[in-house]
Amino acid sequence: MSAPDGNPVGTERSIGQLFASATTDMSALVHDEIALAKAQLKQDVKRGAMSGGAFTVGAVLLVFSLPMLNFALAYGIHAWTGGHNGEGGWNLAWCFLLSFAANALIALLLFLIGATFAKKAKKGKGPQKVAASVKETAGVLQNAKPHPRPETPALEERVPEAIEAVARSSS
Repeated sequence: MSAPDGNPVGTERSIGQLFASATTDMSALVHDEIALAKAQLKQDVKRGAMSGGAFTVGAVLLVFSLPMLNFALAYGIHAWTGGHNGEGGWNLAWCFLLSFAANALIALLLFLIGATFAKKAKKGKGPQKVAASVKETAGVLQNAKPHPRPETPALEERVPEAIEAVARSSS
């Protein structure tokens, strides 16, 4: 029986062999994590593309179905005003004009909502606030001075103490 690195079980390995084995395992782990991240990113991009395609096809289908909605609305108005029972009802031209007016009114309402949000977005100073904050932080950091550190004795001064400590412990 042998260990995963090929050495027989029960044999002592040197620190260098253990370190080499740990380094190899860590490197393999990092490579596997990178491969996993790439696979997940690829899957997310594929899902995003499918989602975008589905939304686009749905929007195109909705745009092409709007004329049918207008026809249905116009004929519905005609039937609602009495045209369904042969008594006449409103003229179909007026019904189609009313259908157009309803669509124009909805479009105007949506344009007003869009304009309101555009004004709010224009008033917002998000990027300008961030840029000002970054400039302020940079200004503060430029004027910052390092904290004074306690002076450490030079290397020559520390060596005799270390030697004395070792000499005392071995005597």
